[in-house]
Amino acid sequence: MSENKVRCSLLEKCYQQFLTDECSANFIYSVSQHYSVPTLARVFRSGERNARRAAVLALGFLGDFSINETLGSALVDKDRGVRLLADSGVRDVWPRQGNPYEQQMVRRLYRLNDVDHFEEAIEIASKLIEANPELGEAWNQRAIAYCALGDFESAIEDCKETLNCNRFHFPAAMGIGHCCLQLDDPQSALDGFRLAVSINPDLDGVRKHIMMLEKTLDQN
Repeated sequence: MSENKVRCSLLEKCYQQFLTDECSANFIYSVSQHYSVPTLARVFRSGERNARRAAVLALGFLGDFSINETLGSALVDKDRGVRLLADSGVRDVWPRQGNPYEQQMVRRLYRLNDVDHFEEAIEIASKLIEANPELGEAWNQRAIAYCALGDFESAIEDCKETLNCNRFHFPAAMGIGHCCLQLDDPQSALDGFRLAVSINPDLDGVRKHIMMLEKTLDQN
């Protein structure tokens, strides 16, 4: 048996155990004893369905932002199970971009937006962006805060910057769509929603928006 098949077989056993006991801590520990993040990425690219599912699940737990391209590409995998795991996993790695301080501040932005402290979120995000303009999640969290305060134009610009930093950031594309609806710009909203589903085809709610907008625009 080839080394690659052995690696896939071990990973699949860990995955099957996870499906049985639903214990993520055991899964993470078991996988981390045998696999590095680059090895998991290789398994995803060459493995069969269950091996790819296991690799994507593990990458979401163990990977940092360097694995964004791998998980982003998994959003359009031929297997729906892989795609759904990638949807969750890729969101998990986005806040892991940057140095430890930047990651800490991004997590703080999440908390501030969650409790409606939008002005403070904008202030902190702006400082992070000034220090590191490549920090996609700082742009995204500032966009969320701007949108909540009704500044839809600024939110759209920050969503675009998010996508410039991270081409897989489908929530930012969705944000463009929702903000454009608020500005009564259905064509731009449609473009945003179409971009979102081109990145992540399993956004069923977004597809409904697209169908409604297409119907509305055809009638005008």
